[in-house]
Amino acid sequence: MMYTLFVIELISALILAATLLYRYGDCYRNHIIVTVSVLTAWYFSFVIMFILPLDITFTIQRSQENTTNIQPVQQSNENTTASPVDPCEQTWNCVFPSLWRVVYWTSQCLTWLIMPMMQSYSKAGDFTVKGKLKSALVDNAIYYGSYLLICGILLIYIALKPGVYLDGPKIKAIASSASNTWGLFLLILLLGYALVEVPRNLWNNSKKNYTLTYSYFKIAKLSTDKCEAEETVDSILDSLNSVTAAVGSGHPLHRHVETIVQKLPIQLRDRLNSRAPPERPQPPSLKSLVNLHKKTIKALHVLQRTETQWGLMLERIFHLEDIATNLRSPDKRFQHTFHTPRPRVQRILYPPLIEWYWECFMKQYFLKTMAVITCLLSVAVVWSEMTFFCKKPVLSIFANIVIAAKNNYNYAAIVTISTMIIAYMFYCAYSTVLKIRLLNLYYLAPHHQTNEYSLIFSGMMVCRLTPAMCLNFLSLVHMDSHVIKERIMETYYTQIMGHMDVLGIIAEGFNIYFPMLVVLLCLATYLSLGSRLLSFCGFQQFVGDDELTTDLVDEGREIIKREKRRRQRAEDTVNRRRDYSERFSNYTSARDRQDGAHTGLLNDVDSDYYVTPSPERSQNVTGYQRAELPYNRNNLTLEDELEHRFGESTQPAIRSDRRDRMTMPPRGLFDDV
Repeated sequence: MMYTLFVIELISALILAATLLYRYGDCYRNHIIVTVSVLTAWYFSFVIMFILPLDITFTIQRSQENTTNIQPVQQSNENTTASPVDPCEQTWNCVFPSLWRVVYWTSQCLTWLIMPMMQSYSKAGDFTVKGKLKSALVDNAIYYGSYLLICGILLIYIALKPGVYLDGPKIKAIASSASNTWGLFLLILLLGYALVEVPRNLWNNSKKNYTLTYSYFKIAKLSTDKCEAEETVDSILDSLNSVTAAVGSGHPLHRHVETIVQKLPIQLRDRLNSRAPPERPQPPSLKSLVNLHKKTIKALHVLQRTETQWGLMLERIFHLEDIATNLRSPDKRFQHTFHTPRPRVQRILYPPLIEWYWECFMKQYFLKTMAVITCLLSVAVVWSEMTFFCKKPVLSIFANIVIAAKNNYNYAAIVTISTMIIAYMFYCAYSTVLKIRLLNLYYLAPHHQTNEYSLIFSGMMVCRLTPAMCLNFLSLVHMDSHVIKERIMETYYTQIMGHMDVLGIIAEGFNIYFPMLVVLLCLATYLSLGSRLLSFCGFQQFVGDDELTTDLVDEGREIIKREKRRRQRAEDTVNRRRDYSERFSNYTSARDRQDGAHTGLLNDVDSDYYVTPSPERSQNVTGYQRAELPYNRNNLTLEDELEHRFGESTQPAIRSDRRDRMTMPPRGLFDDV
C-alpha cells in the first residue's frame, strides 16, 4: 500500500507542476532550458510536500516497532538470536535518503547557482553568447559577493570559536542551515500575509457587490498600466526610428538593428515604417543598442501581458454584472449579455438552469464554507507557530493531533492530517509568491503571459521556501529533536538536512522565536496597515473608505460602460447586417424560382458579384483588396464581423489560439545568437 501511495504522489507532484507551468508559462516560446529548469524546481518542491508525510509516518512506525522489540533485561542464561531485518524497512531505508539527497541538493544548486545566471542571461540585451554571459556575471557579482562576505564572516567566527573544528560535513551543514534561515525569514513574512488574506479573499468573493466593486478598481488601475505600456512602446518606436535612419544596410551594426526590429510584431513594425525619419539622426553605439534591445524585450512583454489581462478583466466584470442581473430573473435561467460560444459538452453538462443555481445561489455558500475552514486552519497554524517549542504541556495543536494518532497506531490518519496541514501552508506561501508583483518585473500572469525572467524568479523562490517550510512543519509536529530537546527518532529528511549545531544564536534563538512574529504580521494584515500606508504614500490600493479608491471605482465603472456600449453597438450592427443578408438571400431565392432565365442572364453578366471568392483567392490578396471583394456575411463568424467593422480591439475575448496576432515576447534565450 505504501509503495502505491508513494508512486501516486510522485506522479501527482509532476502533474501539478506541469499544469502550473502550462498555465503561467508559454512552453512553445520559452527556451527548453528555462522550461526544464523551472519544471524541475517546481516538481522537486512538490515532491517534498507530498512525500514528507510518508517519511513522518514511516519514522513514527519505526520508532514504535523499535520500542516494542526492545527486549527486557536477560533473566535466564538461554542464548537469544537477533530478529531479522524487515525487507520493507530495509528498502525504505535506501529510498528515502537517496530521494531527499537528490531532491534537496538539486534544488539548492538550481536556486543558488544555475537559476540566478539564467535569470540575468534572459534579460541581457547583448547580441552574442559571450556578451550575455558577461552581463549575467556582472549582474550576479554583487549578489554572490554579498553571500561570500556573509559566509566568510561565519567561517571566521566558527574558526575562532574554541572547541569547534571545521570539516566537510560541518561546512555543508553551515551552507544548508544558512539557506534554511533565509528561507524561514521569507516564509514567516509570506505566511503572515497569506494566513489572513486567503480566508478573507474567500469570504469577500462570496459577496457579489464587493467583488464587482473591487473589479472596477482593478480595471481602472489596469487602464493606467495599459496606457503606460503603450507609451513605453511608442517611445521605443521613436528610438528605433532614429536608429534605423542612422544605420544603413552597409553599417557594421545593421544586423543588430535588424535583430531588434524583428522582435516587433507586424502591427508595430508597420507603425515604425510609417513614421518619417528624423533629419539628422545620430549613429548609435553598440552599448546603446544593447540597452535598447533590453528595453524592447521588456516593453513588448509588458504590453502583451497588459492587453491580455485587459481582455480577461473585461470578461470577468461582464460576467459579474450578468450575475447581478440574473439574481432578479424569474425563470431561473442564466442569461449572458454577450453571447460567447461554448463547447457542446459544456452546453450539455452545464445548462443555463444549473449555471443559474451555481452562480446565483450555491457558489456564495460554498465560498463562505471554505472561508470558515481556512480561517480555522489559519488560527491553528498561528497558535502552533507560537507554542511549538513548548514540550510540557504540549500546546501545539498539530503536535497533539499527531501524538493522538500515534498512540492509536492510526498511520493513515497521520499521513492524511500531515498532508492537509502542509498542503495548506504550501498553498498560503505559494499563492503569495504567485501574487508577488515587484516593480512590474517579477509577476506571474496566467494564460501563458509570464516571461522567462519571472518564471525563473518563481522557481528560485519555491526552492528556497520549501526546505525551510518543511523543517518548520517538523517543528510544529514535534519531530525535531533540536526544538523539543528530546532524543527521538528523526525523519530521513532531517538527517539529510542536518541541524544548525555550530551557530547557537540561530539554532536556539532565530529558528525558534522568530516564527512567533507571525501573529504580529497577521494582525497588521488584518488591519490592512500595509495597504493604508501605501495608499497614504500615493500608491493606488483598494482600502475601501479612501477617496482615491472611490474615484478609481467610479472610473472603472465608466470604463466598463464605454466598453459595453462599444461591444453592444458592434453586435447590433452585425445582427442587423446578418438579418438583412438573410432576408436578401430569401428574396433572391424566390426570384430565382420565378424567373430563373432572367437571373441566369444577370449572373452571366456579372458573376463575380454573386459568387463568394474561393479560399485560395482570398489568401492571395492583401487586406485592402479583400475589402474590395464581394462580402458574403452568411459565411462569417461574429468575430470576423467585428473585426471587419471595428477592428481587433473590439473582440469579445483574447483567446489562446489568437495569440499570434498579439504582441509577443522574444522566442527564447538563444535566438539572438
